[in-house]
Amino acid sequence: MTPTIFTNARLIDPEKGTDTIGTLAIKDGLIAGPQGLDGATQIDCDGKCLAPGIVDIGVKVSEPGERHKESFRTAGLAAAAGGVTTIVTRPDTLPAIDTPEVLEFVRRRANEAAPVNVLPMAALTRSRDGREMAEIGFLLDAGAVAFTDCDRVIENPKVFSRCMSYAASLGALVVGHPQDPTLSAGAAATSGKFAALRGIPSVSPLAERMGLDRDISIVEMAGGRYHADQVTTIRAITRLRRAKEAGHDVTAGVSIHHLTLNELDVGDYRTFFKVKPPLRSEDDRVASVNAVASGLIDVISSMHTPQDEESKRLPFEEAASGAIGLETLLPASMRLYHARQMDLPTLWRALSLNPAKRFGLTSGRLTAGAPADLVLFDPDAPFVMDRFKLQSKSKNTPFDEARMEGRVLGTWVASHRIDVSPSPNS
Repeated sequence: MTPTIFTNARLIDPEKGTDTIGTLAIKDGLIAGPQGLDGATQIDCDGKCLAPGIVDIGVKVSEPGERHKESFRTAGLAAAAGGVTTIVTRPDTLPAIDTPEVLEFVRRRANEAAPVNVLPMAALTRSRDGREMAEIGFLLDAGAVAFTDCDRVIENPKVFSRCMSYAASLGALVVGHPQDPTLSAGAAATSGKFAALRGIPSVSPLAERMGLDRDISIVEMAGGRYHADQVTTIRAITRLRRAKEAGHDVTAGVSIHHLTLNELDVGDYRTFFKVKPPLRSEDDRVASVNAVASGLIDVISSMHTPQDEESKRLPFEEAASGAIGLETLLPASMRLYHARQMDLPTLWRALSLNPAKRFGLTSGRLTAGAPADLVLFDPDAPFVMDRFKLQSKSKNTPFDEARMEGRVLGTWVASHRIDVSPSPNS
């Protein structure tokens, strides 16, 4: 493999917290020092940003069962086009990833088709039905990196505490969806004046705090490693702060949609803006942005959830929840940068370094010896988003026709530059 040297690059280093002009070399899949790289290919970055590749937690790839919505190939191409070099996939497939056999199928398909790193999570309970614990030990041995029932919250606290206790004995990470399942059932918006005026079934933001309270209490009782997939409200952020101050092994994430959009963006029942949990008030959005900037919320993710046209072209309360985000994560994040709410090292701490740390990866850094998973991007390049030009099979993005800034110029995985030119329908 020919070594490569990036010159005149604006190096975004989230570990050091620096944003400087410099040179970076890669060789044999790793970041290397510039010495001993005779004959290396040189890439002049022309002052553009070079950063660790994004590590995106909570990506849904619809294999097995719903390949018409997203395949590993199209998800991988979308990831590479968006500067995402590692995707941590969800087990809410058909069937659920709840046995070593299904997990092995997923890993094999990912290795064959996806041009980026794929780390699969497995279900915490069988069929994600919240009644019987999945084979956590066998799934861990088969390559599962974490365990989650996704948005199907385990209602029985005794079942969840048993799962947490067993996962803790194996050192396994459990990813929860902090939401009271009874209160949030059937809800399509956050309760308030907007939802009332539109007549949309809604849920109080307190349902998130109640769900997080329950989960953290069980973590306190059973021990273990816990990550809340999305913390999006002021009240839940306050509870998260107390859990961290108490020393519990708890981290949290938030989707880019909840950081850049609010409940008013739903407008006249625009179903591409229907996500789970529902979009929040502007006060909650600002609080979430501040929590990421301070490091209280650890991770920003896309929560990539492909849905086909048929499931979205329905009345708002009947439409499927979710939005794609692999390819829009970086330009949407640039909204926070251009609004001066976060600098680029802070953003990349949440997009790359912290998720890598949570999953025990050595990526997310620009230090010698780290994987050469990189993204080169122009944070200022303007464009109008066209959902039909996205690599994902499904096109359900809330940013369609939005004016955005931030273009990916190149993505490297283990020193290999990823070509995203093949047809997105393959």
